[in-house]
Amino acid sequence: MKDFKVKDTSLASKGSLQIEWASKHMPVLNQIKKRFIEEKPLKGMTLGACLHVTKETAVLADALLAGGAEVALCGSNPLSTQDDVAAALAEKNVHVFAWRGQATEEYYWCVERVIDHEPVITLDDGADLVGTIHSKRTGALSNVNGGTEETTTGVSRLRAMERTGALKYAIIAVNDAYTKYLFDNRYGTGQSTMDGILRATNILLAGKNFVVCGYGWCGRGIAMRAKGMGANVIVTEVNPLRALEAAMNGFRVMPMDEAATIGDIFVTTTGDINVIRKQHMQKMKDGAILANSGHFNVEISIKDLEELAVSKRNIRPNLDEYTLKNGKRLYLLAEGRLVNLAAAEGHPSEVMDMSFANQALCVEYLAKTEKMPPKVYPVPKEIDETVARLKLNAMKIRIDELTDEQKVYLATWEMGTI
Repeated sequence: MKDFKVKDTSLASKGSLQIEWASKHMPVLNQIKKRFIEEKPLKGMTLGACLHVTKETAVLADALLAGGAEVALCGSNPLSTQDDVAAALAEKNVHVFAWRGQATEEYYWCVERVIDHEPVITLDDGADLVGTIHSKRTGALSNVNGGTEETTTGVSRLRAMERTGALKYAIIAVNDAYTKYLFDNRYGTGQSTMDGILRATNILLAGKNFVVCGYGWCGRGIAMRAKGMGANVIVTEVNPLRALEAAMNGFRVMPMDEAATIGDIFVTTTGDINVIRKQHMQKMKDGAILANSGHFNVEISIKDLEELAVSKRNIRPNLDEYTLKNGKRLYLLAEGRLVNLAAAEGHPSEVMDMSFANQALCVEYLAKTEKMPPKVYPVPKEIDETVARLKLNAMKIRIDELTDEQKVYLATWEMGTI
């Protein structure tokens, strides 16, 4: 029996069109789906997923259903659900619990409804599903054989659980696959973050001082795209290697205390807490714009912003103006949540094609593998390379193969200098 809670079921037809559009741009996942239809590798299994409920996620859900699975899904962020897509998924017999604009209590209520379906494999984006199973719903642990994790932040949390012995089942770190982070984190986050900022503000980026907080793969992508749109990019970092790389890539690198005085736009993408806080806000220009592309809304201290402000008003969708005691105005996008999903549509389908292909193949791998010890595992190399080859094939790109002679040369040491 269908079990779901969405905002408006009448939006299903609109959502179906969105899913159809995404599917046309996700050829790798569709190739996997075609095989799943024939082989049914997930037959009889219940999968529990906590992912952004977008049109691309719906294409993944279709592939998992095609493999014979029962799928229970909740959103992994209160503002990222596309309500029309959620309605369409409910029609597809996905047990979906998601709507845009959830309160914290509603968000975790949805997470628990997914757990109620007793998943044997979990798919997570931020580790809230895994965290809830390991804290409030420990009775569900015995039923779970393994899981996958989509994000940098989630993998960090899970590795912390592993270090302390708290992790009770195996997790495959999908985020760490080459075909995920080199493309999704860099090109996907770069483009979708620009999209979210522009939809929320409609400002000109050219000539602006654009501060990127954190130079991981997501930060690299944002910096690249901001530079391409004519912005003067400044990077703040705590990691000396990443800071050096940013400098060698032609960006100005400085502490946040310095960047705060000259930045026009600030984007956080570190995965850490209070990256922009009171001491920085007090130094910012009148009209500075604050946005976050990290998974959780903790990177910009909303508490500090609220304490500094004497008034707050909503100027346009996803754009709130905070007026400080000295009359200076700061603008917060999307309530400090992921600006690329809350103010836009998230990553383009073409890049999510690879990320979700990894998800589907890792779920299949877990389904076919004996229960592994509770650790965070890398994506098997053969899965990563399969996804890359399928994507190249879809793009009609051919590559060379090693000759037998070349294989021998690479596998031996005796030849030395010829």
